[in-house]
Amino acid sequence: HGKQYILVSDLEIDRAKKEGSVHAAFSSSRLAAEYKQKHKKACSFIELVFYFLEKLGVKSVLVPGNFPVQYYAPLRHAGLRIQYKNGIFFEKRLIKNRSEIAAITQALRATEKAAHEAIRTLKHSVIRKNKLYFSGKVLTSETLRTIIHRTLLENGCTGEHTIVSCGHHSIDPHGQGSGPLYAHRPIIMDIFPRSEKTLYYADFTRTVVRGKASPQLQKIYAAVKEGQDIAFKMIRHGMAGKKIHEAIQARLTQRGFKTGLKDGRMQGFFHSTGHGLGLDIHEPPRISVGEEVLKAGQVVTVEPGLYYKGVGGVRLEDVVVVTKTGCKNLTKFPRQLEI
Repeated sequence: HGKQYILVSDLEIDRAKKEGSVHAAFSSSRLAAEYKQKHKKACSFIELVFYFLEKLGVKSVLVPGNFPVQYYAPLRHAGLRIQYKNGIFFEKRLIKNRSEIAAITQALRATEKAAHEAIRTLKHSVIRKNKLYFSGKVLTSETLRTIIHRTLLENGCTGEHTIVSCGHHSIDPHGQGSGPLYAHRPIIMDIFPRSEKTLYYADFTRTVVRGKASPQLQKIYAAVKEGQDIAFKMIRHGMAGKKIHEAIQARLTQRGFKTGLKDGRMQGFFHSTGHGLGLDIHEPPRISVGEEVLKAGQVVTVEPGLYYKGVGGVRLEDVVVVTKTGCKNLTKFPRQLEI
């Protein structure tokens, strides 16, 4: 038809009519009542969906590659022709327009305010026997996470699973961190909230040390920072993400920071350089080992990291917009190790 329709619950029907850019919104309960009157029996969810499609004259549908098999099988059995599409389903989401970039930038500003509050707390903490104390109590990952989440809420964003990991906790890139925060050890803060108003995400990471960083940690930080700078110089329309990722890997190895299995765990730089960002925290494209090519208007993270047992982890993450000739960094927060 070239028209868009939506089937929603009564809870969402008014919002769908008001906010949805669709030709018509259908209430699931009204449609179910209509089905019952016609067929003299109540309908299952699948029967309702099929009735909805039948009503619109739809005989074939395109679904995402991860479409649930519990729905796929009965719909196909009912006579619907189903095709699936792997990768990104709504391709329009790959390229961000001005208002989308503005929404991500707004979420980033809120994130930076939260990071500023966290760093201010760390700066004002007192060092006693290598532990950090704030307002007379031991400063923990949980306390700092609460400060971050509160600041995010005050600025219209919601934070979940925020990473505040210190010392040996920081060698696990996705470990949330727990317990006391220590002086002279790396503290990774990875904050990725969603705007309550626009539903767009920000993504941000800084690694800091309250006190004095060891010479080895300083070298690791400088290498990660250089890795980020390599990406900033290479990112542009038409550039393969793989080339950027491999250039960073090569430079880190050249500086003596090897990646591989050691002491029973992966150490070094063993995750991707970055990923797309938008209505989901992780979107295509990935800046990694795959063959994806960057396009102007894409918003991506740049987040190299190094993780070593006995020293800790270092990760830095900014968000950039890919342009025809390079990239524009949306993150406006300094990169400083010692605070």
